[in-house]
Amino acid sequence: MMAQTLTSPAGSAHTALAAQALRIGYAGKTVVDDISLTIDKREIVCLLGGSGCGKSTLLRGLAGLSAPQAGSVSFLGEALHEPHPRAALVFQQPSLLPWLNVEGNVGFGLDFARQPKIERDARKARIRDAIEAVGLGARAHAYPAQLSGGQAQRVALARALARQPELLFADEPFSALDAVTRTEMQELLVDLVHRWHTAALLVTHDIDEAILVADRILLMAGQPGRIVREWKVDIPRPRHEHSDALVALRYEIVAALKAGVATPPSL
Repeated sequence: MMAQTLTSPAGSAHTALAAQALRIGYAGKTVVDDISLTIDKREIVCLLGGSGCGKSTLLRGLAGLSAPQAGSVSFLGEALHEPHPRAALVFQQPSLLPWLNVEGNVGFGLDFARQPKIERDARKARIRDAIEAVGLGARAHAYPAQLSGGQAQRVALARALARQPELLFADEPFSALDAVTRTEMQELLVDLVHRWHTAALLVTHDIDEAILVADRILLMAGQPGRIVREWKVDIPRPRHEHSDALVALRYEIVAALKAGVATPPSL
């Protein structure tokens, strides 16, 4: 069953991130406007919409990478004005450092000034656990040139997990992968969010990816972009076993797009 609501800006003890009346723009142009949303702890929220509606801009603002023109963002109950050490980002390209092996890339950033200080043994354990979590224990000493595209993206995900984030921001991280690898990575993301007790905001233009991964789907549309629809996805996992419910939800989202609510992404 799917419930349609307007997302609430109200935060609570269960809220990882909350945004209120957010407006973000560049060079005098407003890109997204009047954005109010929450992301609960251990929740996967997918931000879905066509090209040019401001999905990535909104993600950057929510992550503290772009200052808003108006409105506010709070993370773990405190005002957010810059990237937080308990949040992590994964982008479309893994951006691994070619001179570092998998262990080195996963640990990169743990010693940055804004990161909490950790002892050497604890640091090693974090890196090892993150690598094992993404299934690359046997490749810990391999270099980026020796990895497939899917393996490289697993390393990028492990690098984010090593920070022990409360919230994972992911900007179309699987869009460059082949269909089989993409499905594997989608399943891995869901598994990791549940096992590592983190939350995730996933930007995507792929309806099927949003349906398979999300606990909630937020549909963005317009220029400037706004959140115009919301679906709570309570289809049990594994979802491929509930094809009728998947088809019904997909039809509803496509209908919203075709009705002119948003410019349709690739269907």
